[in-house]
Amino acid sequence: NKPMRPTALTLAAILALATSPAYAHAFGQRYDLPIPLSYFLMGAAAAVALSFLAMSAFAQTTNRPFSYPRLNLLQVPILGSILSSQIAGAIVKILSLALFTLIIIAGFAGTSNPIENISPTFVWIIWWVGMGYVAALLGNAWALINPWKIAFDWQRKLRGLANAPENPPFRYPESLGAWPATAALFLFAWMENVYVGAFQPFTLSVIIIAYSAFTWAGMAAFGKHEWLRRAEVFSVLFALFARFSPTEIRVSEPQACPSRDARSDEPPDDCVDCHECFERAPAGSRQLNLRPFAVGLALPRRVSMPMTVFVILALAGVSFDGFQDTQAWASLRQSLLAFAPWDVVDTLGLIAAPLLFAALYLAFCWAVKRLSGDQADTLTVASAYVMSLVPIAIAYNLAHFISLLLIQGQIIIPLASDPFGFGWDIFGTADYRLNLYIISGKAVWFISLAAIVLGHVASVYLAHLTALRRAPIAPNPLMGQIPMLTLMILYTVSSLWIIAQPLAA
Repeated sequence: NKPMRPTALTLAAILALATSPAYAHAFGQRYDLPIPLSYFLMGAAAAVALSFLAMSAFAQTTNRPFSYPRLNLLQVPILGSILSSQIAGAIVKILSLALFTLIIIAGFAGTSNPIENISPTFVWIIWWVGMGYVAALLGNAWALINPWKIAFDWQRKLRGLANAPENPPFRYPESLGAWPATAALFLFAWMENVYVGAFQPFTLSVIIIAYSAFTWAGMAAFGKHEWLRRAEVFSVLFALFARFSPTEIRVSEPQACPSRDARSDEPPDDCVDCHECFERAPAGSRQLNLRPFAVGLALPRRVSMPMTVFVILALAGVSFDGFQDTQAWASLRQSLLAFAPWDVVDTLGLIAAPLLFAALYLAFCWAVKRLSGDQADTLTVASAYVMSLVPIAIAYNLAHFISLLLIQGQIIIPLASDPFGFGWDIFGTADYRLNLYIISGKAVWFISLAAIVLGHVASVYLAHLTALRRAPIAPNPLMGQIPMLTLMILYTVSSLWIIAQPLAA
């Protein structure tokens, strides 16, 4: 390995201050793979293919309801009391709102230097990257600490409406579905990958205020749960990631569930990951369950077309983010700069990525339909299989951002003592210097390799379950899985290739 170059902090500074973007997800340390990259790619592809063969041998079509082992953490002594404590919940909510307020004030009143102001580091590294890890590996903590949801609930309490049923003035249009969240996800990806101004503290606070007004207006107009479930992009995204996680909330007593997309068809008297039912259910029927990873994505649920597009956009967005760190993109971008400015080129790249992903995915779904004899149209097949892509998006997200979180994320330590950049030292950490050796290039590579392979194996498993469920209308499920397996292998190889490029640069 060559010596570490201290670029982690300077890359973040360039990202925020430069007149053209310099992306901060490169590791800053060269790592020479012990064997050629092609060997890793072939091995990973073989592992994914072998997992399919194993599943095909042991998993057969069954009419039994889908089930999995669960442990209700609320029934565990001491732990259950802590998790269900109203005092602990109130403290968490107060801290969430206090931090939310601090970030906004810091953007307006603190220094304009993004490295010395807590706002950009917290939003773009600690919250955005960290919450994705938490949602996928632990559970949907965002549903508890969402400051927009907390503030909306508290204003209802102040008005004496805490226990009153919501009676919004408008009914959310069914045809609108998750399109608002999908559009907001693209806008957020554009700000992350193209718009340098989003890393300036003042501009970032303006954006937060504008999005807060949009979110609160939506909840007031259409109802809190309806808006959070379909239109609030971060609630939709982190709930999607949390379906992979080892925890779920569940209401065990039979009741009418207003959230049809969150309703599990089997068994009919259980409501899984529906926060509206969980909030209004009696304490005795609430469950916070420990479960196997990824089974939340295997629940038999109808997936709408806007949600299908949302999943594809989430996968394409993080993949494009990684592709920007490669020499291939640098060369292509340089040639395109002769015809358009850099922000237009990057925007076109961000638009092209999900379009290419969607076209590729639909082509393989068409092949699934033809080989399996599926009687549904291609778009319906695409919606049926799209949840099998979520572990891929999560795995690549974890692999791509690990060095950013562990290295540049350390900036939050001195900023905690001096959030405004005024020269304070509240906690005695203002003089902390980044440990650039906290994780090596070798560790990044092998963690990324493991995450991507395991994520794709999970995707193969979910696609296999979907094929078995569709057997009544798709009489050749095994043949129909071959195109989807091929797509998974292509994703595996391309993801590892993208991850490997910055390490070797």
